[in-house]
Amino acid sequence: LAYCINHSEAKVLIVEDSLFPRLEPALDHLKTVKTFLWSNQGSGIGPKSGWMDFDEFFKNSPSSEPDTVLNIEDPVQMTYTSGTETLPKCVVLANEQLIAQYVGCIIDGEYEAKDVLLNTMPIYHCAQRDVFMMPIFYLGGTNVMLTEPKVDLIIRYVDKYKASMLFLAPTVWIGLLRHPDFDRYDLSSLRKCYYGASIFPEEPLKELMRKLPQARFYQYYGQTELAPYHTVAKHEEILEYTRTAGRSGLNMESRLENDSHEEISELGVSGEICARGPHVMLMYYKDPEKTEQAFRCGWFHSGDIAVMYKRGYFEIVDRKKDMIKTGGENVSSREVEEVIYKHPDVWEVAVVGLPHEKWVEAVTAIVTPKPGRSIKKEEIIELCRKELSPFKVPKDVIVLKPEELPKTPSGKIMKRELRMIFKDHYKKNAG
Repeated sequence: LAYCINHSEAKVLIVEDSLFPRLEPALDHLKTVKTFLWSNQGSGIGPKSGWMDFDEFFKNSPSSEPDTVLNIEDPVQMTYTSGTETLPKCVVLANEQLIAQYVGCIIDGEYEAKDVLLNTMPIYHCAQRDVFMMPIFYLGGTNVMLTEPKVDLIIRYVDKYKASMLFLAPTVWIGLLRHPDFDRYDLSSLRKCYYGASIFPEEPLKELMRKLPQARFYQYYGQTELAPYHTVAKHEEILEYTRTAGRSGLNMESRLENDSHEEISELGVSGEICARGPHVMLMYYKDPEKTEQAFRCGWFHSGDIAVMYKRGYFEIVDRKKDMIKTGGENVSSREVEEVIYKHPDVWEVAVVGLPHEKWVEAVTAIVTPKPGRSIKKEEIIELCRKELSPFKVPKDVIVLKPEELPKTPSGKIMKRELRMIFKDHYKKNAG
């Protein structure tokens, strides 16, 4: 938090009372903030010393509009990337990128004014805010805001408010699917179920679709730099091929590039997926070098590896940085994860490369068990041996409790943190 606030040179800081404990450790490190505003909408707690009540601040402010001209091409939003791999980057977007993206979501996601959307993620998450909440406001639909992103509350609120739309990260969908109360509540109002933010393993996705037969499923693929959606897969396309990321969104273009930035047009050949179109960011704030690097050859470079499995349709293979180089071979972490998810006792899995004297990077599976279950390492390794080439089989399996798996607030597993936590794993075992 301190890094993002200082980097943005923010002059005004607003905090909700219930979130203050998360901010408090950063307060002594803030360099540019002059005005501290306190909202009591979370827990009804009054402002701390040195903070101004937001309602009072608003009441005493002029009712007239600021004397300025706003243009559609003006920067309007600065959003920090989630930083699962490196320090967050500040993405600058203009009005026109966001409006184009809203319209694309409404058409591609088949939103309607009669829809009731349950917003479960914090609204600083760009997908929850700009792919769902804002377009539903734009249409005149209904937004229900969940103050705590807990799975038991999500199930209850779908039933209570008869939500027709629900967007969750795959890890949260899996948590909902595994929850003991899943079958106790009426989820029949759900007509449109969306996922994104990370790759959805095939086996849990198929199970979820069987459990919610009345719902249509959609996947958005994208990133903060694309406002944020790039491609979309609709229900029929997911049924045809569950690993699909779909096709380019409305008015967006996509292509695959090799390491020489040449276009890959052949089917089944992997390359970096790149984007061009009205959603693409203006720049990374204060980082012209990374901005120039991202826009090589006139296309935005995602850092994701994909293949075109049929003309115009893509499958995301892995993050470039999640590809594991072991013994001279490249291994997709996603491919190994898909196999491990077939084990009946596995709840979540992350496959990473950890430093190893012999293999340089050793394929390592980090798993959490379903409630009331236990996992035997030997069973995971044997399952992988049956379905994968020998060099892709994990050299070891690390079992964690669910609460020990580091995640971003939006539910993404933080592989960077896992690599740091277990960087000496094979040194310790060798010793």
